[in-house]
Amino acid sequence: MIEDPISFEVIKNALVSCSREMSQALKRTAFSPNIKERRDCSCALFDAEGRLVAQSKDIPVHLGAMPMSVKACINKLGDELIEGSMALVNDPYSGGSHLPDLTLVTPVYSDGEHVAFTANRAHHADIGGESPGSMPGLSTTIHEEGIQIRPRIVGRKGILQRESITDVLSETRTPDERLGDLSAQVAANNVGMKRLSEVAKIHGWDTLIQTFAELRHYSAHKMKLALAEYHGMKAEFTDYLDSDGAGTWNIPISIGLQLSKEGAKIDFEGTSVQVNGNVNCPLASTLSSVYYVFIALFGKDTPVNEGCWSIIDVNVPEDSLLNPKFPAAVSAGNVETSQRIVDTTLGALAKIVPNVVPAASQGTMNNLTMGGIDPRSGSAFSFYETIGGGAGASMGREGTSGIHTHMTNTLNTPIESLETEYPLLVRRYSIRRGTGGKGQWQGGDGITREIEVLSDKCTISIQSERRISQPWGIEEGESGETGRNSLLFEGKVHSLEAKSTAVVPKGAIVRIETPGGGGYGPPPTKK
Repeated sequence: MIEDPISFEVIKNALVSCSREMSQALKRTAFSPNIKERRDCSCALFDAEGRLVAQSKDIPVHLGAMPMSVKACINKLGDELIEGSMALVNDPYSGGSHLPDLTLVTPVYSDGEHVAFTANRAHHADIGGESPGSMPGLSTTIHEEGIQIRPRIVGRKGILQRESITDVLSETRTPDERLGDLSAQVAANNVGMKRLSEVAKIHGWDTLIQTFAELRHYSAHKMKLALAEYHGMKAEFTDYLDSDGAGTWNIPISIGLQLSKEGAKIDFEGTSVQVNGNVNCPLASTLSSVYYVFIALFGKDTPVNEGCWSIIDVNVPEDSLLNPKFPAAVSAGNVETSQRIVDTTLGALAKIVPNVVPAASQGTMNNLTMGGIDPRSGSAFSFYETIGGGAGASMGREGTSGIHTHMTNTLNTPIESLETEYPLLVRRYSIRRGTGGKGQWQGGDGITREIEVLSDKCTISIQSERRISQPWGIEEGESGETGRNSLLFEGKVHSLEAKSTAVVPKGAIVRIETPGGGGYGPPPTKK
């Protein structure tokens, strides 16, 4: 029960503003183009128990998973989380997603009492491992993907302690950039603490803490109301990953769901066991993908916090593709498998609410990493980006072309920034016309992006999907076209696997052609 609706609304918006200002501080002070230009980062506020209170509008795969990282820090570090301290974690088996995503957690104190946390997650362009960018096309254990950071204290008195991250700086190929990005994460959390304290000065910490609880109950109530209309409805759906890059093909993700006035029950029984390649998806990312779908479809005007998913019960079998055990490789699971979890969840819900659910979007993030030695400086470089594609059409709306969809919400790397920062040259950046699925409403088209290498012996790695299976349409809408990866050199075109790593010479051009989205409704010719 909300005692004071006006104060509730004012505080709710103030908390969201705190999160957004954290996000702006992180993006503006980061060193790497991946964070300052692509904005591959997310910020949020949590209560003293690690429950999400408010978040910025950033990356879905970060935000739904971050609470598990905060709670892992609480469980592991306990009394070490004193005033002025900061904790760092990236371990996929301690609430993390994949190793490049570093989460910084800062406790907030008032008069010696622990009252909240500020936290942010940022994708670092290199964290060690077998290949530059820490996202190899093929890896079979997490040890090949970079340094694994279990919850540890890295800051005292509000200052990052460099000696606490010496192993991180020694493992990465770009230590100065890593230190700069971590410092930006520290600054973002400090901004969040300052702004949260300012809100508390106006309303008082007792009122603020009470509002934390009211927000959870309010959001849970709103989500229940939205789902109550479909009480008793059930559906099942299975979609497939193309491959794990290590010899396993057509990997099933199966979901059964049931909606009721009390919430939703989700069961991934029937999903593949964990595989040898790196498409295994950490549990935190699996849950985040499910939460994203429900908030996107049923959470209109609902504040996003722990209450939203407190009414969603998810069963994920242990040792499965979506809940792997250590030391399974997971770098592509967070970015590629998460997209297929979304497709699978939407596919099931389309049987219940087809007028609400869009057709499948491109279903991949088209991850591209490139690294080597920059001939201009003699220093190592590591470049990472995801590439947009076609969005699925929905009832009354065509899919958008050339856009990041679902679990990624990043921007592109601007050509000017890319060419300034790295020994790379963008040769082509265009829409793949006609790749969206036909329908009453057309699916969005994919992208063609070509990048020439200006350094010798540059390592490129690709993690991609929907190179075999097409993004599906709805209500007789046609599927979008699949994507393609290739290497152009000396007038020849060489096909690249969906998950691949290669060392290429100066002058080679990497071409990524991304999938289109599915169409909605029968094409005019079928009417």
